This record gives sequence, structure tokens and C-alpha cells, in this order.
Amino acid sequence: MSASMLLLLGGCSFLNDAQDTITYVNEATDYLSAATDFANDAPALAQQAIGDIQAAEDLQTMHQDMQQTVESFSDLQAPDIAAELHQQIIEQNSAVITEIETYLNNFKDGLLDPAILENTELFQSVQDTTSIIDQIQQLGE
Repeated sequence: MSASMLLLLGGCSFLNDAQDTITYVNEATDYLSAATDFANDAPALAQQAIGDIQAAEDLQTMHQDMQQTVESFSDLQAPDIAAELHQQIIEQNSAVITEIETYLNNFKDGLLDPAILENTELFQSVQDTTSIIDQIQQLGE
């Protein structure tokens, strides 16, 4: 009977681990979608934000939303199988947050300072993050 209980408890643990992995992969997929949308949409909006107040406001909102998304994903507890990849994402997310803050600090008179477009690596940092998330998605397959 004890052996049966141990086997049953071990099976429950395996099921919980599998469910945690699936949940994490789903969260990573959602994060990948948000990061990809940001990387695709923000550069054009940044160009507009140099001379258009409404575009500048939209860009600020987009950056603030992305910053919140990045922080939320970094706070997730990754399952053991994805722990190393999650740590890589956290490190990359630190760079993304720094770059977002740089953008947010470069608005003057409501418009984006055009110099920031030449001196930022934000979109490359986001792309680097999405490549790590692609690896996480493979865990769910």
C-alpha cells in the first residue's frame, strides 16, 4: 500500500510539473507576441513621435505598457526545465527596461528627441529576448 501511495504521489508531482511547464510556455508565448508587436510597431511610431505630439503620447504609452509587460514576465516563477532560459530572459529584460527608460527620458516639449533614434539598442534587445522565448516554446512541443 505504501508503494502504491508513493507511485500515486509521484504521478501527481509529474502532472503538476507538466501543468506548470504548459502554463509557463503559454505565458512565454503571450510575452513573445507582445514583444514582437512592440518591436514591429514602435520604430515607425518613434519616427512619427519626433514631430507629432499624439504619436509621442502613444509612443510613451506603448513604452510604459511594454515596461510593465517585461517586469511581469520577469517576475514569473519558471519551472525547472525552463529555469536557465528564464534567467537569460531576466538578464535581457534588464537591458530592455534600461532602454525603455532611456526612451521615456528623451521626450522634450512633448516630442521625442530625434537623437535617441541613433543611440538606442532597444529594438535589438527586444529581438534578442524573442529568440530566447522561441527556445522556451520548443519545451512545450
